[in-house]
Amino acid sequence: MIDSHSHVSRCPDSPESVIGAAKEAGVEKILTVGLDEASNREQIALCGAFEGLFAAIGRHPNDADGFDDAAAADIEGLAADPKVVAIGETGLDFYRDTADPDNQRLAFIKQADIAARLDLPLVIHARDRQGSDDAVSEIFATLEEFPDLTVVLHCFSAPAWVERAAERDWYCSFAGNVTYPANEDLREAAARVPGDRILVETDAPYLTPQSRRRDRNQPAFVVETAEKVAEVRGVSYGELENTVTANAARLFGW
Repeated sequence: MIDSHSHVSRCPDSPESVIGAAKEAGVEKILTVGLDEASNREQIALCGAFEGLFAAIGRHPNDADGFDDAAAADIEGLAADPKVVAIGETGLDFYRDTADPDNQRLAFIKQADIAARLDLPLVIHARDRQGSDDAVSEIFATLEEFPDLTVVLHCFSAPAWVERAAERDWYCSFAGNVTYPANEDLREAAARVPGDRILVETDAPYLTPQSRRRDRNQPAFVVETAEKVAEVRGVSYGELENTVTANAARLFGW
């Protein structure tokens, strides 16, 4: 099994404990994702210390204020590390107001440009206010400028857009919220993603799966998410494991 999106340095337990528990659960590879200049370096350092760990580096939309050419150059320079296999997470978040929308847009398009030039996947964060799809629709429109870019919609949460993502051959990654009883539309979307474009993730330490809601999330818990995704797709856990492992290997080249 794989975890296609985690924040290992933000998990409350030590990296040794978090990664050890993941191995015991059968999780062999983890993408650990940076959010800003400091955490990008933290993820790269962890990847140098632990086998099976790979990094995505970028500036999260909630931290987009102050993003400039120097910040973009910093990301591009760090991307030379062989353990860096993706750019992001980036995108748009209109749910929280921690960063100006125009600053989010600037950081987003700059990171999309870096990913396109370096031929790396772009990891997308999209979050809208309840009842709105402004962020996701703008993300789709913006990325029309980058038709050859490989895109991952992390923590996929836009069920109405699953077919449009499929038309663009984008990857859709499902997190622990797919297990929450209220999210039937998300489970229906997980059943509709093409087999060669589906992934599972934790977004640890956030979005803990249903049976462990009192705990902080960790990569080992991706197993519960994968079990639910396998169930709604009508396949065995082993079949889904093989599918997402192959998809992640093709996507990240690990």
